[in-house]
Amino acid sequence: MLLEVGLPLSLAFIMFSLGFGLTFADFARVLTMPRAVVAGVALQVLAIPAVAYLMLMVFDLPPALAFGVMILSFCPGGVTSNILTKLGGGSVALSITLTAVVSLLSVLTVPALVGWAGVTFLGAAAPEIDVLSIGLTMFAITAVPVLIGLFSRRQSGGKAARAEKVISLLAMVLFLLIVVAAIATNWALIVENIGTLGPVLVAINVVLLVLGVAVARGLGLSGGEGICISVEMGVQNATLGITVAGLVAQTAGLPEYALPSALYGITMYLVTIPGLFVLRALFAKA
Repeated sequence: MLLEVGLPLSLAFIMFSLGFGLTFADFARVLTMPRAVVAGVALQVLAIPAVAYLMLMVFDLPPALAFGVMILSFCPGGVTSNILTKLGGGSVALSITLTAVVSLLSVLTVPALVGWAGVTFLGAAAPEIDVLSIGLTMFAITAVPVLIGLFSRRQSGGKAARAEKVISLLAMVLFLLIVVAAIATNWALIVENIGTLGPVLVAINVVLLVLGVAVARGLGLSGGEGICISVEMGVQNATLGITVAGLVAQTAGLPEYALPSALYGITMYLVTIPGLFVLRALFAKA
């Protein structure tokens, strides 16, 4: 019961923290760096699910876990992607813009793609997926909190910077608590499936990091923009993945569909943070 109530409320606060870290100038920035923004959005919305789908053709996962991997791939970048982009020497301005744009777009893209993935990977065993209901719920717990956070920051004036640090810290703590709770609740299932689920998640993460930089360099974007796009692709909103899996399953507790998101909430840092130092070294030599 605690997770069923606490999970959507925690996600709403995390999305509020994302909105509080934004300004209207972040959305206007789309017009000032169109190539980088269009490339970043297209890669997140289209390339990440495509990579996940291809990896699932290589790795043999049970249908429920494969469906869970696809749910994760539909989710936008996580709230920590801006911090990791800064750590890696990437373009923080672009990172903030991509996180905001793709998070709002996900209200439309995630429900539709989840409906397709359910039929594709679960077939006759797929639960009845109410795309409209998922879309409305996502709007209520993601888009609305982002917009409230955005307007709250505008009203807070000179106190915004100090408040943002506190809010961001609380959001990070909530994220960690959610991941830990999801893993603890499904510990037996994770232990049972870690040997098959772990390699595919790590492989997807590595491919996304490399693909983001490769495409950015192919388009002639700067090194900072390339690192940013790479991080935005490799760091997913695992909390949203867990929440969507619960909305689909409509069962008490956290369903098997949520396991990939819960585990990725840990592995993405173990892969992405060392990967950032490799990318920084490569761009330093370039």
